[in-house]
Amino acid sequence: MKTLKLKKRLMSLSFLMLITVACKEKNTQDKLVQIDVAEVTDLSEKVLDSLKENPPEGMIWISGGTFMQGAVAQDKQAMAHEKPQHPVTLDGFFMDITEVTNAEFAKFVEETGYVTVAERPIDWEEMKKQLPEGTEKPADSILQPGSLRFKKSKSSVPNLYDFSQWWEWSIGTNWRHPEGPESNLEGKENHPVVHVCFEDALAYCKWANRRLPTEAEWEYAARGNAKNTIYFWGDDRSKLAQEANTWEGEFPVNNTKIDGFERTAPVASYPPNGFGLFDMAGNVWEFTNDWYNVNYYKQLAAKNTTATNPQGAETAYNPQNPYLQERVIKGGSFLCSDSYCSSFRVSARMATSPDSSAEHIGFRTVADPDMLVN
Repeated sequence: MKTLKLKKRLMSLSFLMLITVACKEKNTQDKLVQIDVAEVTDLSEKVLDSLKENPPEGMIWISGGTFMQGAVAQDKQAMAHEKPQHPVTLDGFFMDITEVTNAEFAKFVEETGYVTVAERPIDWEEMKKQLPEGTEKPADSILQPGSLRFKKSKSSVPNLYDFSQWWEWSIGTNWRHPEGPESNLEGKENHPVVHVCFEDALAYCKWANRRLPTEAEWEYAARGNAKNTIYFWGDDRSKLAQEANTWEGEFPVNNTKIDGFERTAPVASYPPNGFGLFDMAGNVWEFTNDWYNVNYYKQLAAKNTTATNPQGAETAYNPQNPYLQERVIKGGSFLCSDSYCSSFRVSARMATSPDSSAEHIGFRTVADPDMLVN
């Protein structure tokens, strides 16, 4: 998904909030240390077989293997940062069958007392470190806890690169109040939790004895048994409304809801992929553990070898957002349409700031076998 240059995005407060989305407490960036995937220990074959047959509740075993990561040749909508394809070999891992739900996240909060980033006071001194020098401080009445909320446009939008036209900073919006401060989770217990940032996802993982998937693991799992197709169900775009929760109609003006939903859908509302995983396309974007670097795929391909359990780029790099250190998110969301981002494609990838939260971003977790026996 392309973005505007920073100067244009800083023309209004909504632009400022969009690119920073509140660095809310001191030393937050220090906490966002890359987590290496745990190396699987020498578990006995009997123990491992037992784990595979009796996985943790809500998880499924993803057998390891080798695949080609990145955009397939027939994908005409693929972007440069999805290329070139490169071989990757992965060990097996367990993965959540669905995205983490509001009910699951609520249990975590109840047991730990955790407060998400979107609920914490904003520290301007920390926020301005991620902005161009000289950026003026917004009014204190605006610098209040909140998150990014989607808003429809009343008329056609000629410039789909200017996403400030459909995002607004909403004070009081957070995971408990996903559609504004007056909203609640009644009836949405089985929807994916949203308005959580990378730090929040890591905190949940620590509580659940899980981790976030690497980008390679996520894409391998998303492809299921379809190893060389644009979508997890094949190459047929006409099946989109039956396979995923996305935007059907003119974006961002009118969602025809052919797929049944306008915003998030309950998890597992659509058919699973070949591995038995739900919502690997659409519904909400999902965090991975990898830093976003536009050159990463080229760097891997240049090594002319198969990457084994790759951990992503060593450093973040995005020339369109030079002030941010971003993470890779995958899968697209209920806002993705053919005219806007088409990120329901398996190889699609996007960058987001680790301390950003929004109405269309959630996550799912994975676990290595040794994490389940220690």
